[in-house]
Amino acid sequence: MKQSLQLKIGQQLTMTPQLQQAIRLLQLSTLDLQQEIQQALESNPLLEISEEDTDLPDGNDDNNREPERTDDSEEHRDSREERGDNSDSSAEESYEDSSEDSWSEDIPSELTTDSSWDDTYQQATPSTPTSGRDDDWEPGDNDTRDETLQDHLIWQLNLTPMSDSDRLVAEAIIDGIEPDGYLTITAEELLEQFCRQYPDEFADSELDEIEAVLHRVQQFDPPGVAARDLSECLAIQLRQLPADTPWLGEALKLVQEHLQLLGNHDYKSLLRRMRVKEEALQEIIRLIQSLNPKPGAMIAAGQPEYVIPDVVVAKVKDEWTVNLNPDAAPRLRINTQYAGLIRRADNSADNSFLKNHLQEARWFLKSLLSRNDTLLKVATEIVGRQSDFLEQGEEAMKPMVLHDIAEAVGMHESTISRVTTQKYMHTPRGIFELKYFFSSHVSTSDGGAASSTAIRALIKKLVSAENPAKPLSDNKIAQLLDEQGINVARRTIAKYREAMSIPPSNERKRLV
Repeated sequence: MKQSLQLKIGQQLTMTPQLQQAIRLLQLSTLDLQQEIQQALESNPLLEISEEDTDLPDGNDDNNREPERTDDSEEHRDSREERGDNSDSSAEESYEDSSEDSWSEDIPSELTTDSSWDDTYQQATPSTPTSGRDDDWEPGDNDTRDETLQDHLIWQLNLTPMSDSDRLVAEAIIDGIEPDGYLTITAEELLEQFCRQYPDEFADSELDEIEAVLHRVQQFDPPGVAARDLSECLAIQLRQLPADTPWLGEALKLVQEHLQLLGNHDYKSLLRRMRVKEEALQEIIRLIQSLNPKPGAMIAAGQPEYVIPDVVVAKVKDEWTVNLNPDAAPRLRINTQYAGLIRRADNSADNSFLKNHLQEARWFLKSLLSRNDTLLKVATEIVGRQSDFLEQGEEAMKPMVLHDIAEAVGMHESTISRVTTQKYMHTPRGIFELKYFFSSHVSTSDGGAASSTAIRALIKKLVSAENPAKPLSDNKIAQLLDEQGINVARRTIAKYREAMSIPPSNERKRLV
């Protein structure tokens, strides 16, 4: 096959680095954007945080213009540099004098013969900010870690007098406790493990000794910890209540013998087997419901995650206004001092370095401005369409998809998806992700459409107002919605109910 050169004309869409940067910033969350801005500030000397209460500069800002240098300005700059050299030398002399005085005051006049310079210097200057720190120390390294359930139990174990062998068993029990507070290893397995690892110490040990240590650990805080099942967990908590607690004995009998009936809501069998009246059974169940089925969750490890809203919605003069959150990200600007050092006709390495970073700073500021404009435009359109939700609540939510907003603001659906992902809106009804306002629609009898979010709110409202003795079934809820003009199938009701973690009607049944 013969090789040849051919000329072909065609069109190709290419993404410039500026466009790629703008798209990347657009899809970042507020926390990720703050990290991106911090990296830009550290890598680009032409960027700085603006202390003034102004918006982000755009491409026409005076700070973004290359200053035109004249000969007079260069002469003035040279004179300033000469004066700066003298001032720097005088500053160094004053610094050396002050440092010598401080050293002479800190070091004692007489030293012991067995003392070392490091010990004496560290003791003499305890306020030195860099003393005792490594070169790779970073802020946050000294922060204490979260306390786990095992840490909390070990702390109590250290305060409990025990023999060495019992302490080994207690530590093994604590290691076998899950984060929810339940013990996953049996006493038989513990005894077999210790007899195999420590044959001399545990050769004559019996299962009762393991059980005795387990009961000791079960008295630790939080109440109910180290239980092997739900019945034992509730029983431990009941035994720690005051002896004069009403219905304590009956509640203890119920959780030990008839917990399965309570879980199945078989109240008729409970009344017959407990031999109590309906009012008494209500009090017993109320006492059991006050207990914690997962005691380990009280000491759950994990850092709290805070949501920083990107936009703030408020009602001003009977109109909903949308504004960007000024605390979401710091305001940036071009460093005029470094920008003033750039010369147009100079091709030196230093001047090229400043020129390149000035251009990158302009691109970064324009990308930030484009992100803010797009976010504000999309949020304003969402608020305009969902004003009924802000006024009345979830039941007034209108169906809306990404295509509706994209068509209204003249953007692509992928751009709207990037804007609304991990972006939050602060409203008088709470903080919501922008994705929350988008939902599918269900046709109504009058030819309109209802939002799936509004249907979920109606289902929750109907369930909250139902008779606990006769809870509404999915078919009944569908009939009630059909009376309001919303045609929803029973399986759709079941799907929405499960999504909201609402149990079925047989599990929602309660005593009158």
